[in-house]
Amino acid sequence: MPEPAATNVSDVRKTITVPAPVETAFAVYVQRPGEWLPPEHAFIRGGGSEVVIEPRLGGRFYERGPDGSEAVRGTILAWDPPRRLTVTWRIGPGWRPISDDEHASRITVEFTPAGKRETEVAFTYSELWRHGEEMAAEVHAALSAPEPGESLQRFAEVVARHASDL
Repeated sequence: MPEPAATNVSDVRKTITVPAPVETAFAVYVQRPGEWLPPEHAFIRGGGSEVVIEPRLGGRFYERGPDGSEAVRGTILAWDPPRRLTVTWRIGPGWRPISDDEHASRITVEFTPAGKRETEVAFTYSELWRHGEEMAAEVHAALSAPEPGESLQRFAEVVARHASDL
């Protein structure tokens, strides 16, 4: 799908340093998304959902409700543990899920050593134009705040809590 000329929205990059080695930070990201994803960001409302990242190229990032219903958040496009992964981000108007990757942006998550027991985790939100002009501008504005954001802050807290477990 070619980039629409009318939508020129730049990538957004956010970073956070977490208190764990790269392997541990990557493992927490992939194995515990239900802990770091803020409940208000859930696609399946009402609580009790499980959030899963299937650890492989082509795997799904999805939620499974208590009733067995599923909402796919994205598809793994790049899988290079423990350094990097890229996933599609299937959000649409009203920050609700969309059904395909054609209109989904990309999130690349990179894990880089930042000391003996610390990791810099960089999130790059790209191809926002795929959401359509209005939604792309809304997503860009939400992501462009100077602070890391609630998801990244929660991720750092989950890493700190589980660093010694993994």
